[in-house]
Amino acid sequence: MNTEVPGYRKLEFSSVLFDLNGTLGQSGRIGEEVKHLLERLADKYTVVVLSADTFGTLEEELRGLPVRVERVSNGVEKAEVAKGYAPYAAVGNGNNDVAMLEGAELAFCVIGPEGATVDALLASDIVVKDVRDAIAMLLDERKLIATLRG
Repeated sequence: MNTEVPGYRKLEFSSVLFDLNGTLGQSGRIGEEVKHLLERLADKYTVVVLSADTFGTLEEELRGLPVRVERVSNGVEKAEVAKGYAPYAAVGNGNNDVAMLEGAELAFCVIGPEGATVDALLASDIVVKDVRDAIAMLLDERKLIATLRG
């Protein structure tokens, strides 16, 4: 993305980084609609999923999708791996996502069924109730402009 948001700032990034649990899915499972949206998003960006894989489903859930998978053990490691994709947009919900969100050109916090931490919320530019909303905004920059413009 290379877009000037009036009254906000210029947004430039080519990668979108996602957390898995609580962000892309619940209890380690990703819905079919979200998988389809990830395929569409991968036509526009490098899509990366960074996860400690709490539920042991990371590779299984993302098999066959045009996304990169990065297994990380904690938030510090997640932030270090994220730097390799800079400039990037990030989507997360938990404490182990905070540093990744802070380093992002554009950060989304998802407050879904598994909740979100206050620190993840404060590290984000946009808050959504469902990851599908974040992906829709990334697919149509007019939605981003409508939300972020000053």
